[in-house]
Amino acid sequence: MSKRPQPPGDPSDLYLRIYYDDKLCDTPQADTMERWSVSVLHRRRVHDGGHGPAATSSCVTVECPACTVEDATVGSMTFYRVHLDRGRNAYWAMEQESEELYETAQVLLDPETGSFADDVSERLEYVGSALLVMDRVTLDPPWRGHGLAAVLACEVITRLMAGCRAVACSPGITDLSSWRLMDRSEWDRVNARIAQGWERLGFRAYRDNVYLLSPTSQDLEEQRGALRQHLAELGASWRTGAS
Repeated sequence: MSKRPQPPGDPSDLYLRIYYDDKLCDTPQADTMERWSVSVLHRRRVHDGGHGPAATSSCVTVECPACTVEDATVGSMTFYRVHLDRGRNAYWAMEQESEELYETAQVLLDPETGSFADDVSERLEYVGSALLVMDRVTLDPPWRGHGLAAVLACEVITRLMAGCRAVACSPGITDLSSWRLMDRSEWDRVNARIAQGWERLGFRAYRDNVYLLSPTSQDLEEQRGALRQHLAELGASWRTGAS
């Protein structure tokens, strides 16, 4: 039986940089749509003995003077916080932003009012007025297959969902360049696996591949603890294998 490959670095050294660029645009579109970008960074020690960077196994001591710390970007995420009660009609603001957001708006929002459609509103507790959309989650290929996307996305959702009545996503492959030669059955299998990962956080299929998560869901809080434990175990396993 082949041993499952380890991540390329200690997962415990992953961290997130979450930021929102405010262009100070006094426009209805800017008041409605907030685009939040997330960089997934890996902090690592690099040994440079005068012949270029090398693995830290080249170090003589833990406090090797030839070692430096660097942050490498190993993934990214994009979230949109959509304010349904200010600026322009949120339905058309999402249509203008991207085709993917427009598809989500068509499922969840009333085009006349820009508010949640009646059937959607009936499913949601009133804990806020905004909609948080998890638009894209991508990790570099060596970091995939270890459940890290769910770990990292859970942390971002927890930080950005304040004031939101719902969190939405459309599970599926985002890095199309890696799957050009994939047959249909494999494509469906991978997409189903991605959807299962988001279901662990409490997302539930609503319609047309749009999934909804309520900020009041106990699944999210319970899974956050379990996912943090998973991250700690991955880190411990990696350090054992590297020693």
